[in-house]
Amino acid sequence: MTKKYLFILIFAILVACGQNTDQGSTDQQKGTNHSESVKDSLQDKEKPKEQDSNQSETDGATKPISDDKPVKKSNSLSDLKVHYIDVGQADATLFQYKSNGEQYTILFDTGDWQGNEVANYLLAQGVSSIDVLIVSHADADHSGQLADVMNTFDVGEVWMSGNESSSQTFQQGMKAVLASDADYDEPRTGDTFEIGTMDITVLHPSSISGNTNEESISAKFTYGDMSFLFTGDADRDSEMEMVNSGNNVNADIVQLGHHGSNTSSSPAFIDAVSPEIAIYSAGADNQYGHPHAEVISLIQNAGIKLYGTDVHGTIVVTTDGKDYTIQTKEDGTISPSNSDSSDNSSNNDTNNQSTSTENKTATRDCININNASSNKLQEIIHIGPARAEDLMKLRPYQSVDDLTDVSGIGPSRIADIKSQGLACTGG
Repeated sequence: MTKKYLFILIFAILVACGQNTDQGSTDQQKGTNHSESVKDSLQDKEKPKEQDSNQSETDGATKPISDDKPVKKSNSLSDLKVHYIDVGQADATLFQYKSNGEQYTILFDTGDWQGNEVANYLLAQGVSSIDVLIVSHADADHSGQLADVMNTFDVGEVWMSGNESSSQTFQQGMKAVLASDADYDEPRTGDTFEIGTMDITVLHPSSISGNTNEESISAKFTYGDMSFLFTGDADRDSEMEMVNSGNNVNADIVQLGHHGSNTSSSPAFIDAVSPEIAIYSAGADNQYGHPHAEVISLIQNAGIKLYGTDVHGTIVVTTDGKDYTIQTKEDGTISPSNSDSSDNSSNNDTNNQSTSTENKTATRDCININNASSNKLQEIIHIGPARAEDLMKLRPYQSVDDLTDVSGIGPSRIADIKSQGLACTGG
């Protein structure tokens, strides 16, 4: 029974007994900077509680990896399976485990807006309901299939950062959340939750200001002696905020932030996490050059075993809380030479304007902002590496005017883009 229904029952009993009581809440007040539209619509959705579901377990993994860990609290835990789902240039991770005979399912991120792999994969694993669905941030490669997942499964709770997007993908996802019976929460740094035998510590954000990537929900999942760390697209500054927050960021397995981009995974952060295994989720031959070569070198030079969905396909970690095995759909080797880090996601979008001028010709075809690569988009005035990435996440666009949805592009820059004559939504 969720908290809101339990409260209704208690309230009815008190009224029937003729007692008077004030409605109080022991929950911590969250998200004073939240967008009013979401806050008003979701104000009746409560903080998370433990949920039950009836999924069946999947088959075990097959490739054992040795493990040397301090003894913590693992008393005959059932197997936990963590599925790093191959969703291309996007993120989606499924947790499945049992606690006291009850099945638990947690989903962290929901893949890219262009596909439906997430719901299909969950159905193939026997999932019928989700206890907690966490969306790290609003970008369409993390919230892309939120609507599909909400419409396919009974979801107990939805956790989001509170930052929003004007993209159709995000808006459709929020409509599906609002139409569901799911509870809603915006967790903050230091919040802790027990979901059956899984402990979750929220490491970020402490507050929000509209910076979706930097303020991604970041969390540490602890199961017995094993711990898993996820940071969404949080950047290096955000990583150091986590390290300096006083929370323990050490984890056995880390998912590299921002698909292995060099905007994340600083040496100091990786040193603080001190993982045995690093996993990234990226599309094969993706337009951003993820994972970047310097990140691959950092991980491999530190003696950390590296896996990636672009090379290995879906990756499944199975653990009893002490030892773990890893199963990959494909075999492969990750090498820095296979990665192009020219797509350095910085905030400087001026370096490519001269290239645009040099290469422009009167007879040139327009650049379709709905399907052009990152490098191609950077030929458009005011579009640099970081802005090209943001632009691609907010697709599709009905017209060039819709580029105002991209952070940093206002009416004056739209006028410049139109005057240049390269950007279009077709052609």
